[in-house]
Amino acid sequence: MNILLVYPEFPDTFWSFKHALKFVRKKAGAPPLGLLTVAAMLPSEWEKRLVDLNVTSLTSKDLAWADYAFVSAMIVQRDSARALLARCRQAGVTVVAGGPLFTMEHEQFPEADHLVLNEAELTLPLFLADFANGCAQRVYATSEFPDVRQTPVPLWHLADLGHYDTVSIQFSRGCPFNCDFCNVTSLLGHRPRTKTAAQIIAELDSIYALGWRKGIFFVDDNFIGNKKQLKADVLPALIEWRRGKAGMPFSTEVSINLADDPELLSLMTQAGFDTVFVGIETPNEDSLAECSKTQNQGRDLVESVKLLQHAGLQVQGGFIVGFDSDTTSIFQQQIDFIQRSGIVTAMVGLLQAPPGTRLYERMKREGRLVSEMSGDNVDGSTNLIPKMGMEALRQGYREILDQIYAPQVYYERVLTF
Repeated sequence: MNILLVYPEFPDTFWSFKHALKFVRKKAGAPPLGLLTVAAMLPSEWEKRLVDLNVTSLTSKDLAWADYAFVSAMIVQRDSARALLARCRQAGVTVVAGGPLFTMEHEQFPEADHLVLNEAELTLPLFLADFANGCAQRVYATSEFPDVRQTPVPLWHLADLGHYDTVSIQFSRGCPFNCDFCNVTSLLGHRPRTKTAAQIIAELDSIYALGWRKGIFFVDDNFIGNKKQLKADVLPALIEWRRGKAGMPFSTEVSINLADDPELLSLMTQAGFDTVFVGIETPNEDSLAECSKTQNQGRDLVESVKLLQHAGLQVQGGFIVGFDSDTTSIFQQQIDFIQRSGIVTAMVGLLQAPPGTRLYERMKREGRLVSEMSGDNVDGSTNLIPKMGMEALRQGYREILDQIYAPQVYYERVLTF
């Protein structure tokens, strides 16, 4: 059985790093972790080949070789995924589709022959069992959450790592918080489910054995969701693993309350973490309350950022404008905050309502949904009607980007620490 694992192309977005990658002579940010993990769940006797459309093209020879094409995608890859499915159908290749895009929008993809939705640890074995018996269904879905301690080591060797700037691994899924615009909890739950330290070390060993010495990105939506296990198990294991090894700095995403835990902060830096992405969202307390961003409320956010920076972490930040509580003064507030905090890499976007979120349901009830969301954090689009009006929101958004990424202003932040 020949399995073609195909990853759709990213458009030019914040997370694609299309322009920055040229400076380091790389084609993409990271290989597709989901597909490489799925590959490890497939029968070992099956032949597997990865085609990442962000680094190479899909050829007619690839399609002629394949018995099945496994496709995984996020919302922002929607257009590329749709074109890919059409091409597979034209070539007569059966498509098995999964990942966040298809889990949230599977009704919109009649071209997919089989839809293996939600988390593959639960639904893929069901598909494979039916496939072996010649009775594979079209849709496999579940409301359960798997034990990620059973997740295998991804098949990194399928990817040509030389094309990528970093390699991604995952420690946990889920987030203990409940921000109303975020679909992480609807997809992955509130209780962080974690791998063991032994699993993480095995994954790092497999990457290290391939000669990789560049950055490792822990893709957890909130790496510190289970602080107890990090302190007692995982971070001490990472500190020990790093002894005598060169390179491989770590980065991840965390909530701002990392600043409240000096012990955890120290362990992370000792383990080799040098960059964290933090969802700041807004300096507007009313907007934080509106979206239930409780972990950011009632604190000096600039001071919290400074604590992380002074511990040795570069802080990247996510920011949102367009909350109902925002007035036109929010644009200058965001500019001032970003500048004072010294957050060099600031991802600023308009509020969007992903399907499955509480915000989406509220916008639906209020008749304020206008289109499907693009999944692009920085394209100036939104799928909802903002209270301040779309024209004012877009104009203010442009002012933010024009100011914070003006060369002089940008380099002032580089020197702010």
